[in-house]
Amino acid sequence: MSYVNSSNRTRPSVGQAGDVTVRLADYSDAAALVRLADLDDARVPDGPVLMAETGHRPVAALPLNGGSAIADPFHRTTALVEMLDLRARQLRDSDRPRAGLGERLRSAMRTPRIRPHAS
Repeated sequence: MSYVNSSNRTRPSVGQAGDVTVRLADYSDAAALVRLADLDDARVPDGPVLMAETGHRPVAALPLNGGSAIADPFHRTTALVEMLDLRARQLRDSDRPRAGLGERLRSAMRTPRIRPHAS
Protein backbone atom coordinates (compact mmCIF):
# COMPACT_ATOMS: atom_id res chain seq x y z
CA MET A 1 0.00 0.00 0.00
CA SER A 2 1.28 3.49 -0.82
CA TYR A 3 0.24 6.87 0.38
CA VAL A 4 0.44 10.09 -1.54
CA ASN A 5 1.57 13.06 0.48
CA SER A 6 -0.46 15.95 -0.87
CA SER A 7 1.94 18.47 0.68
CA ASN A 8 4.55 17.47 -1.92
CA ARG A 9 2.35 18.60 -4.76
CA THR A 10 3.19 22.02 -6.08
CA ARG A 11 0.55 24.54 -6.95
CA PRO A 12 0.84 26.02 -10.40
CA SER A 13 1.85 29.64 -10.57
CA VAL A 14 -0.75 32.12 -11.78
CA GLY A 15 0.76 32.15 -15.26
CA GLN A 16 0.47 28.37 -15.50
CA ALA A 17 -3.00 28.22 -13.98
CA GLY A 18 -4.70 30.10 -16.81
CA ASP A 19 -5.50 33.45 -18.25
CA VAL A 20 -5.31 36.64 -16.26
CA THR A 21 -7.80 39.45 -16.73
CA VAL A 22 -7.08 42.99 -15.52
CA ARG A 23 -10.10 45.27 -15.40
CA LEU A 24 -11.74 48.08 -13.49
CA ALA A 25 -13.97 46.86 -10.70
CA ASP A 26 -17.61 47.93 -10.70
CA TYR A 27 -20.47 47.79 -8.21
CA SER A 28 -21.07 44.10 -8.88
CA ASP A 29 -17.54 43.39 -7.56
CA ALA A 30 -18.19 44.80 -4.08
CA ALA A 31 -18.58 41.37 -2.46
CA ALA A 32 -15.39 40.10 -4.14
CA LEU A 33 -13.44 43.13 -2.90
CA VAL A 34 -14.74 42.59 0.63
CA ARG A 35 -13.69 38.92 0.42
CA LEU A 36 -10.19 39.86 -0.79
CA ALA A 37 -9.83 42.48 1.94
CA ASP A 38 -10.92 39.96 4.58
CA LEU A 39 -8.45 37.36 3.31
CA ASP A 40 -5.66 39.95 3.28
CA ASP A 41 -6.67 41.38 6.67
CA ALA A 42 -6.93 44.81 5.06
CA ARG A 43 -9.50 47.49 4.27
CA VAL A 44 -11.44 47.63 1.03
CA PRO A 45 -9.79 50.29 -1.15
CA ASP A 46 -11.64 53.56 -1.75
CA GLY A 47 -12.35 54.96 -5.18
CA PRO A 48 -11.77 53.24 -8.51
CA VAL A 49 -10.06 49.86 -8.24
CA LEU A 50 -8.23 47.67 -10.74
CA MET A 51 -8.72 43.93 -10.29
CA ALA A 52 -6.78 40.92 -11.49
CA GLU A 53 -8.78 37.74 -12.06
CA THR A 54 -7.71 34.19 -12.78
CA GLY A 55 -10.40 31.82 -13.89
CA HIS A 56 -13.05 34.54 -13.36
CA ARG A 57 -12.05 34.76 -9.70
CA PRO A 58 -10.60 38.02 -8.31
CA VAL A 59 -7.23 37.37 -6.66
CA ALA A 60 -5.76 40.88 -6.39
CA ALA A 61 -6.94 44.49 -6.43
CA LEU A 62 -5.22 47.87 -6.43
CA PRO A 63 -6.70 51.35 -5.93
CA LEU A 64 -6.28 53.30 -9.16
CA ASN A 65 -5.51 56.55 -7.34
CA GLY A 66 -2.70 55.06 -5.26
CA GLY A 67 -2.59 53.03 -2.09
CA SER A 68 -1.90 49.47 -1.06
CA ALA A 69 -2.99 46.42 -3.00
CA ILE A 70 -5.11 43.67 -1.49
CA ALA A 71 -4.59 40.07 -2.57
CA ASP A 72 -5.59 36.50 -1.85
CA PRO A 73 -2.78 35.13 0.35
CA PHE A 74 -3.51 31.60 -0.91
CA HIS A 75 -2.45 32.47 -4.47
CA ARG A 76 0.83 33.69 -5.91
CA THR A 77 -0.02 37.29 -6.64
CA THR A 78 3.25 39.23 -6.59
CA ALA A 79 3.45 39.38 -10.39
CA LEU A 80 -0.24 40.25 -10.61
CA VAL A 81 0.13 43.17 -8.21
CA GLU A 82 3.09 44.43 -10.27
CA MET A 83 0.93 44.15 -13.39
CA LEU A 84 -1.88 46.08 -11.67
CA ASP A 85 0.57 48.77 -10.61
CA LEU A 86 1.91 49.12 -14.16
CA ARG A 87 -1.62 49.39 -15.59
CA ALA A 88 -2.63 51.93 -12.93
CA ARG A 89 0.37 54.10 -13.84
CA GLN A 90 -0.52 53.85 -17.54
CA LEU A 91 -4.09 54.93 -16.84
CA ARG A 92 -2.99 57.82 -14.62
CA ASP A 93 -0.49 59.01 -17.25
CA SER A 94 -3.14 58.90 -19.97
CA ASP A 95 -5.30 61.31 -17.94
CA ARG A 96 -2.65 64.05 -18.04
CA PRO A 97 -3.47 66.85 -20.46
CA ARG A 98 -1.29 66.90 -23.52
CA ALA A 99 0.10 70.07 -25.02
CA GLY A 100 -1.67 71.11 -28.21
CA LEU A 101 0.08 71.83 -31.47
CA GLY A 102 0.31 75.56 -30.74
CA GLU A 103 2.01 75.00 -27.37
CA ARG A 104 4.46 72.51 -28.86
CA LEU A 105 5.38 74.97 -31.65
CA ARG A 106 5.87 77.83 -29.15
CA SER A 107 8.04 75.55 -27.03
CA ALA A 108 10.15 74.61 -30.04
CA MET A 109 10.60 78.30 -30.91
CA ARG A 110 11.81 79.05 -27.38
CA THR A 111 14.40 76.27 -27.48
CA PRO A 112 17.89 77.77 -27.87
CA ARG A 113 19.66 76.88 -31.05
CA ILE A 114 23.34 76.09 -31.23
CA ARG A 115 25.14 78.15 -33.87
CA PRO A 116 28.56 77.27 -35.17
CA HIS A 117 31.41 79.71 -34.59
CA ALA A 118 32.42 81.83 -37.53
CA SER A 119 36.11 81.44 -38.38
